[in-house]
Amino acid sequence: MELWYTEYQTRNLGLTARIKATLFSGQSDYQEVAVVDSHEFGRMLVLDGVFQTSVFDEFIYHEMIAHVPLFAHPDPKTVLVIGGGDGGTIREVVKHQSVEVAEMVEIDGLVVDVSKKYLPEISQALNENHPKLRLKIGDGIKHMQEVENKYDVIIVDCSDPIGPGEGLFTHAFYQNVHRALKPDGLFVQQTESPFYHQELIRRLYQDITSLFPVTRLYLASIPLYPGGLHCFTIGSKQYDPAEVDVTGIPETLGTRYYNREIQKSCFALPAFVQELLK
Repeated sequence: MELWYTEYQTRNLGLTARIKATLFSGQSDYQEVAVVDSHEFGRMLVLDGVFQTSVFDEFIYHEMIAHVPLFAHPDPKTVLVIGGGDGGTIREVVKHQSVEVAEMVEIDGLVVDVSKKYLPEISQALNENHPKLRLKIGDGIKHMQEVENKYDVIIVDCSDPIGPGEGLFTHAFYQNVHRALKPDGLFVQQTESPFYHQELIRRLYQDITSLFPVTRLYLASIPLYPGGLHCFTIGSKQYDPAEVDVTGIPETLGTRYYNREIQKSCFALPAFVQELLK
């Protein structure tokens, strides 16, 4: 008998993948956690029935949420990742020579443990206990409430705005992020699909614009995510990520999606997305 797994991306649309095997299934204090091995995407992390990442295309998301903001800052030394329990974002962050400390605050320790075991290529920095890495299992929202003027770059690598991730999509949270950043700091957050989450994107863009003098949205094509097109939003106190001198970006990062040209072109928005942000 064939086994199929469906993520319902809206009430009218689902993405269904044929599964070879369920490698792990369990319940944490926060959510249902599963790892399945699929025919099309390979091993996938699934939280509360939602596809989070896969070994097939994870490099796109993790490279884009990390390198675009990090190269927008001229000298990021102290970086915070909120969420990112699979380890992919922190894996990319520690590649930057300028980064001295890479903190990671993940609310669900089970996600970290499961990812380290079943997704080792994604969790490489976690498994190796990279010397730049400082891992804390805790609430990222609470952490933001307690920090001031500490970080050069904050990366909010969160799940969807439901369950444990809901509080990461509020104006109050962005106020705390702003306070936690240094005077020239910036942050980025994954902000869902420009096809299926337009109301959310519009609200978040307005919230971030009310706090940061520079707000930019950028895009990446990610097959696993709703509609295959995903967006990220940057709030910056000083630097414009769309105006980076790409000649200073090294070509030895070992990336598979991100490069100098992508750093510039990802900010070129289709007309419907531009209209959405007005």
